[in-house]
Amino acid sequence: MEKKKQNFDTLISIVERLRSPQGCPWDREQTMDTLKTFLIEEVYEVIEAIDEGDPAGLREELGDLLFHILFISHLAKEEGKFDIWEVIESVSRKMVERHPHVFGEKRISTSRQVEEAWFDLKKREKNQRRSVLEGIPRHLPALLRAYRITERASRVGFDWAEVDQIFEKLDEEIGELKKAISLGQEEMIHEELGDLLFVLVNIARLTGNNPEEALQGANRKFVARFHYIEKALERSHRSLKETTIQEMDRLWEEAKEKE
Repeated sequence: MEKKKQNFDTLISIVERLRSPQGCPWDREQTMDTLKTFLIEEVYEVIEAIDEGDPAGLREELGDLLFHILFISHLAKEEGKFDIWEVIESVSRKMVERHPHVFGEKRISTSRQVEEAWFDLKKREKNQRRSVLEGIPRHLPALLRAYRITERASRVGFDWAEVDQIFEKLDEEIGELKKAISLGQEEMIHEELGDLLFVLVNIARLTGNNPEEALQGANRKFVARFHYIEKALERSHRSLKETTIQEMDRLWEEAKEKE
């Protein structure tokens, strides 16, 4: 345990050295704003390593993410706001408080009860919020943010009673999108397309699916099938530009059969 503590302290000292006058010019120029994009990229690289089932890659990406957390905490320390030890203390206290069924006397037996208790605790912690929708990060991917928004709204009863009702809404939105397209009104098309996607997010939620993960799965499937087409054409010394859509459709169906 002492060795592991030393490793953590060493990583902190590396960050401090990089930010010192004798450190790295690039690291010394960084701010919380400049690091936001890198932080988002690191999170997605962690997710990719998880999806690929790559333990070595996941270990590396988690290390990169941890480094960013330490780096940003050090920037806050330089500004006199907090340091990494206060971050650790704060999250430790919060996790204990939000799990009274583990660290206290409260008894909870199902994951659904845990979710409800967690939501109630967060509401009490953030009692200054005027809306149940506050606190959902604006920079989440749009599908995931829509999922979180509708999830929050459903907790206070603003939801469809059953999935069949939402399919009626889906048909309505498809009709409105078709009308907008037939009229050639770009602004209306944009709006109706958003409404349609929002309804699809609700269908995903009501059927117990995360729309972001579902779309990522569809993306991976499309890429795999398209790569099959490219490789098949490469073997016959042809390019995509030299191939008809009928031939590509045939290879697409062939790829589906081989999955």
